[in-house]
Amino acid sequence: MTAALLIVDVQNDFVTGTLAVPSGAQVAEGITALLAAHRDRYAVVVASKDWHDPVGDNGGHFATGEPDYVGSWPRHCVAGETGAAYHPALNADRVDVHVRKGHGRAAYSMFEAVDESGVTVGEVLRAAGVDSVDVTGLATDYCVRATALDARAAGLSVRVLTDLVASVAADTGAAALAEMQRAGVQLVSGGQSR
Repeated sequence: MTAALLIVDVQNDFVTGTLAVPSGAQVAEGITALLAAHRDRYAVVVASKDWHDPVGDNGGHFATGEPDYVGSWPRHCVAGETGAAYHPALNADRVDVHVRKGHGRAAYSMFEAVDESGVTVGEVLRAAGVDSVDVTGLATDYCVRATALDARAAGLSVRVLTDLVASVAADTGAAALAEMQRAGVQLVSGGQSR
């Protein structure tokens, strides 16, 4: 099998900012350690950023009043702002392809993202001959979930590295993991070899 590592939204706003995920910094450190020890496992490493427009509500994604934390959220990961940058504990030097998602609307799955040339994640993976992915990042119950389910829908073998993801809340995180498992996603530790 030809594998890719997908790193979902390890950004300042999701680690220490407006939508901080508990254990986000440990996830960033763990992904960096995985890349230092096992970069050779992956034909390609792709990292996504949530990337929202600075003006407007991004299609209702940014709450104009009180956010419901389901479909509307506080302002976060605004293009060019510090909150949208990778968290410093993530060593992005080992990432091959950087993609951004959002661009004026809600976008949860990395498969909705494009690189600076407009190339989709699906196209990147096909070009590299990838048939399996390991998914890491933030947050288990939202963007990790959406990315893993879209990867399965694309016909890929998918593993979520459970020690390299973190959820917003324990109950929604557990529900997301169960849903992914029902869809055929394997739940494994990041230390497990391919």
